[in-house]
Amino acid sequence: MARVLLSHSYFYYFDPKQWRAKRPYPPLGTLYAASVLRDQGHEVIFFDNALEKNTGAFARILKTSKPDVLVLYDDGFNYLTKMCLTNMREASFEMTSMANRLGIPVVVSSSDSTDQHKMYLDQGVDFVILGEGEITLKELIHSLSAKEVDVSSISGLVFKKGAEMIRTKPRTELRNLDELPFPAWDILDVNRYKDIWMKNHGYFSLNISTTRGCPFKCNWCAKPIYGNRYNSRSPQKVAQEMTMLTEQFQVDRFWITDDIFGLKPNWVHEFAAEVERTNQHFKYVIQSRVDLMLKDDNLKSMIRSGLHEVWVGAESGSQKILDAMDKGITVDQIREATRIVHSYNRRICFFLQLGYPGEEQDDIQKTIDLLLELMPDDIGVSVSYPLPGTVFYERVKNELALKSNWTDSDDLDLMYSGSFDSEYYKKIHRVIHKLYRRKQGLRYLNSPLIKWKKYRMTELRSIALSLFYYTPIVVFGGLHKKQIHNPG
Repeated sequence: MARVLLSHSYFYYFDPKQWRAKRPYPPLGTLYAASVLRDQGHEVIFFDNALEKNTGAFARILKTSKPDVLVLYDDGFNYLTKMCLTNMREASFEMTSMANRLGIPVVVSSSDSTDQHKMYLDQGVDFVILGEGEITLKELIHSLSAKEVDVSSISGLVFKKGAEMIRTKPRTELRNLDELPFPAWDILDVNRYKDIWMKNHGYFSLNISTTRGCPFKCNWCAKPIYGNRYNSRSPQKVAQEMTMLTEQFQVDRFWITDDIFGLKPNWVHEFAAEVERTNQHFKYVIQSRVDLMLKDDNLKSMIRSGLHEVWVGAESGSQKILDAMDKGITVDQIREATRIVHSYNRRICFFLQLGYPGEEQDDIQKTIDLLLELMPDDIGVSVSYPLPGTVFYERVKNELALKSNWTDSDDLDLMYSGSFDSEYYKKIHRVIHKLYRRKQGLRYLNSPLIKWKKYRMTELRSIALSLFYYTPIVVFGGLHKKQIHNPG
């Protein structure tokens, strides 16, 4: 059996916006890999880089643990790793170089290495796992521990043989996710995460996955790990893991990492029934689509099982842009979904996207108008970001010669020729947040006084910021229209 040092390349500290937010989640995909390897009898030494400030501690554990192989296995469930940020790529290369100097073989599994496998092999990585990785990793580590020289029969790999790059046949995705063991939560220092959440937000949120993949065809959305097929864990297994985590770590809230939660017919009804049967009381946050929120029976079942907040890809207030993205939704559906979710006293939050090809000032104005009309409970605003494997990327890839990846998640560079330059979109990004936070703060003020007791300190800070920072900037109701044309 092999002695495996298992780690990953996402450092919150190298992503300043996320480090400031103080909402860290453990590397869930890495913990799945740990469980699979341990079930095969391998010795797993786990090192979590997420909360480290540099690679120094990793270098020490690499040297002292003397592993047979280093596996850098990123969390494919976390949207931050799917962004293929250059800060994390450079960290991966640095750790690879450390292992190379010690003569330790390196295996990498990540969204970025799946897209850029040649780059990783040229940097000294011995094996890149393509796509969903647990079974490929299990078979590869078994072969390496058995000193098998030829690994070309293992699906889902790319490696070098001399100067030749060998790519094996694609790995068939897992259909029965219940075959996988639970993530190896026991090897993680959960309290490091919990302490940050409690200190900064007053509650503890932990991540869990119920599905893999997404069958929808939004043409800018990259799916290098789990692809377009949609596979689910059973409702019983999910409820069992949530119960275990709640009992062990006193979890207050779950972030369900699925690209689309509850798409499989009857799944949400069975999940609600299982939660009620076991007398559990969860609170969870999901990602979904506005058209799915219009299915009232599904939404009611989600509420029964603990739905607290849903994030939807509203993206734009312009139907022209939604159609260009192949979103398959309408602006009226965004309105109706917001109304329905709020009618059940649940939170709905919008992902918004600026700079998609063909977007003009009028389209941006429509997005701002829709936002201020509907006032979702939170927003995430980004700039269109082309990643390999998407229709969007193929359309603009010839324009990406100077830069093809963001440095961190707050980079927001428009790397192709849009209607306006990067600086314009960064200013509009700030304008949107100012307008939204000001109106949000005024709405808080108009709430019944009794509700003030329910606000956490972070919410009170948001109210104060909205009123004392944003209000002077947008004193006049029509100012935002001027700022779209001149956002300086």
